[in-house]
Amino acid sequence: MSEVDSDGTDVRRAVVLDYLAHGLSDDGRPQYAKSPAGYALGTTDFQLYEVAFDEDERLTIGSEVVVEPASERDIVTESNRVEYEDLSSGAQSELEYVVADLVEEDEQRFVDFYNDAQPITLRLHQLNLLPGIGKKLRNGILDERKRKPFESFEELSERVSGLHDPDEIIVERIIQELRDEDLKYQTFVGRREQEQNQ
Repeated sequence: MSEVDSDGTDVRRAVVLDYLAHGLSDDGRPQYAKSPAGYALGTTDFQLYEVAFDEDERLTIGSEVVVEPASERDIVTESNRVEYEDLSSGAQSELEYVVADLVEEDEQRFVDFYNDAQPITLRLHQLNLLPGIGKKLRNGILDERKRKPFESFEELSERVSGLHDPDEIIVERIIQELRDEDLKYQTFVGRREQEQNQ
């Protein structure tokens, strides 16, 4: 989770997607000069990072680390934003599992998306950006949420006929947004930054 420390510092955390003990393959320095490196995914804004780790630390995939600000880092020595295609194949294959875990851990946030989603234009609703949600399912969600807000993914699938695995639909959308940088609407990836810039 992102949190603001007592001194007002905005701390960004990320989950390690891949740990490369011998550094990045495209790092031209000799082996002894390379530090352990890897890739990580921001826990709240789903930003992708290439990170260098402290040589004395041994990490596993799935570990949570602080990536920003530099003053708050303990294990990470450097972090840079990257795109999906910059990830190692190991990081790409872990991505879906890590996103699924983050969605599950923060279930209320994503259930609230179903509760709070609004029209984007006269013809397009935020719910229609989710894979597999057409007019019929969208209307089912909107009708049900008018009666009473949803409290869990389980309740969503029970109350909205035809809506199976609402959590997996969110995961699929996040992966889509990470892979395709040309998507017109970013619903989850980088949202915090967009909100801060408004």
